[in-house]
Amino acid sequence: MRTALIVIDMINSYDHADAEQLLPSVRDALPGMLRALERARAAGSDVEVIYVNDNFGRWRSHHDELLRTALDGPYAGLVEPVRPDDASLFVVKARHSIFYETPLEYLLGQHGIQRIVLVGQVTEQCVLYSALDAHIRHLDVTVPRDAVAHIHPDLADAALRMMERNMGADVTDSTAEKLFG
Repeated sequence: MRTALIVIDMINSYDHADAEQLLPSVRDALPGMLRALERARAAGSDVEVIYVNDNFGRWRSHHDELLRTALDGPYAGLVEPVRPDDASLFVVKARHSIFYETPLEYLLGQHGIQRIVLVGQVTEQCVLYSALDAHIRHLDVTVPRDAVAHIHPDLADAALRMMERNMGADVTDSTAEKLFG
């Protein structure tokens, strides 16, 4: 079963209403995200790395512009470590789910991917909605709890429980042997 690591909304300038609440959690989750990215990239062609990122209402932008804006901003230190490499794929989204009106489902099908590992932000929003949309598409979902960031800890805990219980997601850690195995 082919796997994709999907990095959600990490190309971010943090110029939004909930940023101050989100930033501490992003800093805490960054090491787990980096572990997951390093492991996925080390797996080579067995694991596809796909970034799915909000376009922040910039309908004429593309991934290089989004990355440049984030790297030129005050929180570049949170973006630089997880920036896409030349082998990474990139999908722009406009809403919470990585699937909503994006070509992601088609892309996964073209690459024979049946299992996704979700990292990034925000656990109780984009990660949760993406896990649900993956579940209804009959994809296996894994979420390393130490590699997702939240705004509200209580809602994030509830979201992780919902993903595990209601969607059959494997909620684990970025160090788990089975993450890409």
